[in-house]
This record gives sequence, structure tokens and C-alpha cells, in this order.
Amino acid sequence: MKVGCLGSENPPPSQRARRMRHPKAAHVGLVGLILLVGANSSVFAQESYRVAGIAVNDGDGTPLGRTRVSLSAVQDRRNGESVITGADGRFEFRNVPAGKFSLGGARRNFMPTTYQWHDGYSTAIVTGAGLDTENLVLRLIPLGIIAGKVVDEAGEPVRNANVKLVMRRLRLGEDRVFTRGYAQTDDEGKYEFGDLIPGQYFVSAAARPWYAVYPVWTSENGVRTRADTIGPDLNVAYARTYYNGATDSEGATPLSVTKGERITADIHLNPVPALTVSVKMQQDADGGFTGWAMLQKMEFDSPEQVSADTTSGAIPGEIEINGVPPGTYALASPKGGMIRATGQVELTKDGQVVESKAPESMGTVNVKFDTARGEDLPGDLSLSLRDEHRHTVGHAMMRASGEAGFDRVPPGRYALMVNFSQPPPYTIGKMTIGGVEVEGHDITVGEGTTVNIQATLMAGVVSVEGVVKRKDGKPVSGAMVALVPKGMDARGHFERIRWDQSDLDGTFLVRQILPGTYTLIAVEDGWGFAWLKEGVLEKYLAKGQQVIVGVMMNSKVVLPDPLEAQGR
Repeated sequence: MKVGCLGSENPPPSQRARRMRHPKAAHVGLVGLILLVGANSSVFAQESYRVAGIAVNDGDGTPLGRTRVSLSAVQDRRNGESVITGADGRFEFRNVPAGKFSLGGARRNFMPTTYQWHDGYSTAIVTGAGLDTENLVLRLIPLGIIAGKVVDEAGEPVRNANVKLVMRRLRLGEDRVFTRGYAQTDDEGKYEFGDLIPGQYFVSAAARPWYAVYPVWTSENGVRTRADTIGPDLNVAYARTYYNGATDSEGATPLSVTKGERITADIHLNPVPALTVSVKMQQDADGGFTGWAMLQKMEFDSPEQVSADTTSGAIPGEIEINGVPPGTYALASPKGGMIRATGQVELTKDGQVVESKAPESMGTVNVKFDTARGEDLPGDLSLSLRDEHRHTVGHAMMRASGEAGFDRVPPGRYALMVNFSQPPPYTIGKMTIGGVEVEGHDITVGEGTTVNIQATLMAGVVSVEGVVKRKDGKPVSGAMVALVPKGMDARGHFERIRWDQSDLDGTFLVRQILPGTYTLIAVEDGWGFAWLKEGVLEKYLAKGQQVIVGVMMNSKVVLPDPLEAQGR
């Protein structure tokens, strides 16, 4: 049952407080725990079950006093109560009716946590089933901090530096690297990132030297010349630098934040000779020049825009970029909702001229939609184009005609992803390209080619319900349940995998399943495992149950037999 996550992977304290707040929040006096069970207001009155236990620090196991613990019905989250733990961390809910409940805890400097939380999933407390609900251990994860100071070559603080935090995390079997946030240094060059869950982080800083002056280029009779006498000690720049001194992500050293740890990571910026680059833009059909240019640098397989001064160049049709550190960059042009990289350039000398790639070498992607069940197309649907690194490179809105398109697409392999804000989720089930039907959403765009696609949308409206048991027939709680598409690469179609975690009585409910053939597995202690690595899933799939979801199905599937729990 998905009852965790609480919005983002690591929401800020203000959001955490709002989401855990309850109008009947209790308070503790000197006598310890006070329960909010009123004669007229309690929703748990006149029942015979008890939910009790202890809230502890997941880092060192110590009891957590002054912690808000909430118990709410799974079917109606408004139907719940909250208590505050005493000094011994104990909590108790009496007169709880039979049913399923979400047990959660919140405390300052800790991540809001639900019972047996893993990657946004948790275990529901089940009463009335002969299960032990009176000796529960609710573990709250303490949050960490990365802080430091950005200084220049003289050891002086760098003000208003752009500090970036990147996180590497294994989530639901997928090794993900994503931007966690940005900060700006204060007058003392200090920065801080708080509320960090345990994991690996990379921190880097980018800034412009306060004393830097960049040259001016002029043109006479088509010849470009510098029109200044700026000294080389002023024509300098800072490359984006990681806390260990590396100026690229490949050489960066990760910071491993453990539960509740504070790490100091100072960053030292050193100047390098700055370059001025002129970009020759392509002409349009009318002989004019269109578009704009920027430089990007790859950071962890993701393009990062380089901060530099960009102006019109000395020659018509050229764009001038100042203050660029030497290195390898991608030349990109933002247009039509896409940031299009047009090839790598090696920048080594001042005044270098590079050319943007000809539009004729770009491709076009046209998509026309229909639906698998013949229903009307959903409104407010958009399409994104994702590259081989799973990075989104462009967006397009579906028009009223059921069509969408991308122009000037760089050659390469892409995935067409459907974005829709309202349930149920939609995905592209199959496509017809050039008269050939293919399953999935992967396409290849060649130089100067037009790819015309008839795409069929499928909606995830089916659920699968069952129970996880061991060979001896005992139910298993907290097991990782995964529904994996059969006959297609799970790593390439990650969005089709469905997950859940078994509840206290071993039951689970996997929701929003798209039509297709799947293998259902349950693994004890399976969270935090590198499931999508080559060869890992296969041995578990061999013992799983097959589940077929037809295109026209729209109801819940109840498994007739228990799902066997496999050991990790």
C-alpha cells in the first residue's frame, strides 16, 4: 500500500509540518502520554483493539520523545488521531476499530516517516486479524546537512556564488543522479543544504571573478580584431568546481551523508584564462538569422548551461560569448520548446569562431494519437522527448486534432513519454512507424529525416490484489512487491513497473496497471537493491506469478493463490 512518500523525495520542513498536522494533535504533560480520545469526538470510540509501540531514531535506536505519531484510516485519511510521545518514546492508541491504518511520525530534523517506510512505500497496520499491533517500532530517519564556504584564490569569500547539490540515489532499483537543489553564498561566502536524507551527494560552485574584465571584439572589412588592451590577469574565469577541486563531474568525489550527519565541504575557486567565442548562426529561408546560442557542459550525463556573458557579435549573424573557461562543450540553441545540442566543440583559444549545425541535419517527429479502448483522448496531454540518458530534451502539447510534434531534433535514439496530470496514468502502448508496428515508445531519428508515428495510448486502470506468504503459509509484512512487464526490457520501460509493500497481514494492492503481460514477485528485505542491473531480476522472475491485463479490463484482479515470498 502506498502511504509514504509525502510529496517529494525530501520535502522541506514547512511542507512536512503541514502534511502531518492534525486538528486534534495531542500534547503531553508531566505525566507523559495523553491520548486524544474524547467522549464525543473520537473516531476510535467503543472498539477493542490497541495500536501501541515506540518511536525511535533510526540512526542510533534511541527513543524519541516529543514526537507526533498519527494513526489514520487508509480509506479516509481524515479519519484519524494524533498523540505526542512521552520521554520514553512510547505511543498508544486505544479503542481502534478493525481495519487498515497508516501509522506515521513527525519530529523536527527528522524525515516524516510511515511504518517500515521504503522508497515512498510503507506497511499498513492491520487490526482485527490476530496480529501483534501493540509492540510496533516506528523508526524516524534523522536528516543531514552539507554546509561550507566558497573562497577564491586568495582565500577570500566569494559572494553570490551559485552552489549546486547533486544526489546519487538507488531508488526502486534504479541508480538515479539528479539535482537536489541550489544555494547562493552570503557575504561571508557561506552556504548550507539541510534536510538531507542519507545518500551520496556532490556539491559544486560557479561564479565570476569580481575583478574580471572581458575583451571587446570589432570587425572591419570582415576581419575580427580585439579593440582593447586588457591584461591576461583580468581576462579570467572560474570553472564550475567541486569541493575536492575537480572541474568536471567525472573527477568529483561524493560526500556520503549518513543519518543525521553534518558535513563541511569548502570549495576553492581558482582562475583560468577566459575565452571569448563567436558563434556563427545559420540563415533561415529569407536570408535572416534566427535563434540564439548557449554553451553546455555535461555534468553526470546531464547538460548544464554554462554561465557566461552572451551578446550580439561583431559580425552580423554572430553571437559572442565571453568569460568561457577552456574545455569541451556542446553548442545548443533553444527554440520551439527544445534545447537542441548541435555537436561538441573544443574551445582552446581566445577569439575562436564556431558554427552552429545546419538545420537540414536535424530531424522532425510527428505523432498522431488514438486510444486502445476507443475512448476519447484525454485533454491537457503533453508529450516529452527523452534521450538515452533519460533526460528530457523537449516538450510538445497535444493539439485538439490529437497530434503533436517536434522539429529540429538532433539525430539519436529517444523515448516518447506521455505526460498527464490527472489519473489514470497513460503511456504509449504501441506505435506504427513506416507501416511497421512496434511495441513501446522508443524511436530513432536520423539526420534530416521525418519520423511519422501513429501512437496508441493505454490507460492504467486495473489493480491486482493478493497476499504474500512464506512456504509455511505465514503472511509476510514489509515485503517488496513488484509487477514487471514480461517480454520487454524492464530497464528500458521502467515506467511500466508497478510496486507495493505488503501490509501487516501480508496483503498488498498494486494499482494503475497498464495492459500487458507481467510477472509478479515478492522479495523479503528487497528494498534498496540494484534491481535493474543486468541479471539481477531474472532469478526472482523465474519463481513469480504471471498476470495478464487485457486492454478492455477495468476492474480489480484478486489472485486466487498466495504470492510466495522469496529471500533476498
